[in-house]
Amino acid sequence: MKKGKACIGTSGFTYKHWGDGVFYPGELSKSKWLEYYSQFLKSVELNVSFYRLPSENAFKNWYRQTPDDFSFAVKGSRFITHIKRLNEVEASLKLFLGRAKFLKEKLSIVLWQLPPTFTIHIDRLFNFVSLLRKLSTIPFVFEFRNESWFCEDVYRILENAHIAVCIADFPKFTGHTPIVTDFVYLRHHRAKQYSHKNCYSDDELQTDSKRIKAWLKEGKDVFVYFNNDEAGYAVNNAITLSKLIQKDIERNSNSNT
Repeated sequence: MKKGKACIGTSGFTYKHWGDGVFYPGELSKSKWLEYYSQFLKSVELNVSFYRLPSENAFKNWYRQTPDDFSFAVKGSRFITHIKRLNEVEASLKLFLGRAKFLKEKLSIVLWQLPPTFTIHIDRLFNFVSLLRKLSTIPFVFEFRNESWFCEDVYRILENAHIAVCIADFPKFTGHTPIVTDFVYLRHHRAKQYSHKNCYSDDELQTDSKRIKAWLKEGKDVFVYFNNDEAGYAVNNAITLSKLIQKDIERNSNSNT
């Protein structure tokens, strides 16, 4: 059985408070931040694409600034998810996906995050998912912020389209997230206190690494992104988790030689 691949990083990389030595050296130009980031982590979730559509040159530059084994998750436009709420979005979706394609083979997945006030709308979801599959074969994942979406009808639509349900660590959604594809997508918000200001402990990361390694052994690709950006916690947690996973991979490789 093919072993899965782990893509671990942070939700965004351009936080001002990561400068001045918190993560990025103080003298490092912001234009070099992604290049520096990619020395420590091999994936990033682009959040800027949620707020505005980056230019063609922006995507091309991100591609050029990263090594061959780097990957990008791209967060879908809030115009599509929050304003239009998945309705009548074909033109906007074509524009968005067409722009993201400038990441070429480094584009690994697109995340669609629905707002907390958007309650379940099966017909709208079905039509949007059908449109996604009409336009692209890349992996997609949905992060639901309203409990009404966590039901079998939704899971069936996504599973049939090979689209994942994001596992986000919001307490009220604990235990509600099934794995309906051969890949897993985790977003770590440090949400026990509904805050981005908390660092995950070593014990929590060890526990996380165990379930990730189990999924990898099952052949599932696993995407993990940390969103607790305050004080650089996200990047430190991501680096620690990445090292834990890599250490286990190397240990297993040595035991098989």
